[in-house]
Amino acid sequence: MTALRDIGRAKINLTLEVPGRRPDGFHEIKSLVAFASFGDDLELTPAEGLELEVEGPFAALIGDDNLILEAARAVRERVPGLRLGRFRLNKALPVAAGLGGGSADGAAALRLIARINPKLPATAPAELAPTLGSDVSVCLASGPALITGRGEKVEAVGGFPACGVVLVNPGQSLSTETVYAACCAKPSAMAQHAAEKLDFGGDFGALLAYALPRGNDLEAPAINLVPEIADVLHALSACQAVRLARLSGSGPTCFALLVTEDDAKECAARLAAEHPAWWIAAGLLRT
Repeated sequence: MTALRDIGRAKINLTLEVPGRRPDGFHEIKSLVAFASFGDDLELTPAEGLELEVEGPFAALIGDDNLILEAARAVRERVPGLRLGRFRLNKALPVAAGLGGGSADGAAALRLIARINPKLPATAPAELAPTLGSDVSVCLASGPALITGRGEKVEAVGGFPACGVVLVNPGQSLSTETVYAACCAKPSAMAQHAAEKLDFGGDFGALLAYALPRGNDLEAPAINLVPEIADVLHALSACQAVRLARLSGSGPTCFALLVTEDDAKECAARLAAEHPAWWIAAGLLRT
């Protein structure tokens, strides 16, 4: 039977504010999130049973405890008798990199399962997503959003401008838990966020005006843990067309925003020539 295909797109935290640590152990966050045009390729061939085959440059880092299989088992538990099959993942994004790759793959699995099971309630993927992880809800739609709470509260962002993006990882990994612990956030109550509507009207300048004053509260502790992050940020900022360079999520991957995809690819090519050991990717942010 023909395999169905989806993409677990790279999630980029353009801003990340961490007001405090909640009584439930999670951190309260507020983050403007966008998704790249590229990511991990995931295929599902409908069949009896449940299997996962992993290939690609980061395949060796994917174990049996992953969100693709967790998502499939969660759906099967909710609606017994649903058809699953053979998943095949091309793991192109680095692992533990601040790009939400595992969450994006789990969300892609939910979308594929819904496609081969028309009888699955339409609300099931969105209801299951937050039970799998804080980022899975925003990865399900894989569109620009403002996320709050522990990341499970998602408000779509309107008028997101087309722009280029470069992602750079210095060949390191970082545990999200380790970076959050190092940021030493003060205890705080769980906030009740009113839905905040953002609309950039397709204006790249408006996006920059919002993002520039709001940094990433995890950037400094991440640099303390992996000093090479500072080298990446310096190299990105040195590219003439870069308008914003910052750590994504808990890192160590950094991103740069540029006006066009051509600008992004030119910057990426220059960095790849100067730093052949770094993982570098370029493309567009989804609007």
